[in-house]
Amino acid sequence: MMLACTPFTVVSYFFMWYLPPFVSGRVVWYLIFYCLFQALTTLFQVPYSALTMFLSTDQKERDSATAYRMTMEVLGTLIGAALQGQIVASAHVSHHCIVNPPVNATDSWHDTPSLPDPSDPLSHQAKVYMIAAGVIGGVYLLGIVILFLGVKEKDDPYALNSDRAIPFCKGLGLTMKHGPYVKLTASFLLISTAVQLEQSNFVLFCTHAADLRNHFQYLVVTILVSAAVSIPFWQKFLQRFGKKCAACGISWMIPFAVMLVTIPNLILAYFVAFVSGLSIAASLLLPWSMLPDVVDNFRLQNPHGKGQETIFYSSYVFFTKMSAGIGLGISAAGLEFTGYKPGICRQSNDVILTLKILIGAVPAILILVGLFILLFYPITEESRKETKLALEVLRRSHQSTENLDDHKEGISVWQL
Repeated sequence: MMLACTPFTVVSYFFMWYLPPFVSGRVVWYLIFYCLFQALTTLFQVPYSALTMFLSTDQKERDSATAYRMTMEVLGTLIGAALQGQIVASAHVSHHCIVNPPVNATDSWHDTPSLPDPSDPLSHQAKVYMIAAGVIGGVYLLGIVILFLGVKEKDDPYALNSDRAIPFCKGLGLTMKHGPYVKLTASFLLISTAVQLEQSNFVLFCTHAADLRNHFQYLVVTILVSAAVSIPFWQKFLQRFGKKCAACGISWMIPFAVMLVTIPNLILAYFVAFVSGLSIAASLLLPWSMLPDVVDNFRLQNPHGKGQETIFYSSYVFFTKMSAGIGLGISAAGLEFTGYKPGICRQSNDVILTLKILIGAVPAILILVGLFILLFYPITEESRKETKLALEVLRRSHQSTENLDDHKEGISVWQL
């Protein structure tokens, strides 16, 4: 499935950045290809994330594979942002905003749109964005080739030969009733929404509320680099102190974000970006590291069914998409309600106040509520070990039973 959907994903991504020659139907054009791209990436993401369960049965090895995967994803985001940023930089060489305008300047300077309208499909801006989309598409193809040639999935070692795949609707119902999964999903739905709010509004906050528009590119790079280099740290931390304890690191961004909102400062902004990268890394690593434990717990309670992994992972991918949509919806609704105008250099005081709330108060509340729900998550390090031993015993006992049945069948055939 991953290999089959990749060419269509690349094509849909390219046409997301293509400027069609017509004007009246561009909204429909971009809506279609954006929805198509999201659907195709979901088709890729579900088996890709579930592949962790088929690489190894050892919990430490699966956690290590998850850490490597998340590190590479963040590095890939950083590389993609750097490539596209460098390619399209020539399309944004002019600065339409004056940070410190002259005294005799009129007030109309801040009403000048900072984004030109390239209506010509053959314009320089349109070309560089298509070139950037082609380069990113090539990187995407390179990644799927490495995955296809370098990763070999194994059959489910815990599945019994007599097991039958659970129908999707029945499996989905069992999944939604599984207590550990419900608590994990509810917790990280709120936490992911908070992280989405932080990420989507950080640039706007630095540009309009903190007067750091000349630094936001470097702040974003700081966040990505911090997240990438800290994932191995969180992997060691959760191995040493446990996954629920490591979840506390997600809350590190709260006090510093509140400080940045109340005291906008350049040095503090970089420090907040660094700490936010640490928290974002924890929020990315932990749910995907805890989800295999939930699947093992479910498998132990339902030993005669197989195929649960894709149901768990597809459901969780759905909730991550939902959290992104909720975060973007809250941001768009709040900014629209307070009169945000794209492209102008100076926003109203109501918009600035909304950005401060979206950066500080709302993510803090969502993270704290999510961590509170996670307190009731029942799977501990001790229960993980017990589950692992119980699954191994179950598999051995079933193998011995199958061998005995085969032996008896062979004797009966020989006697005949």
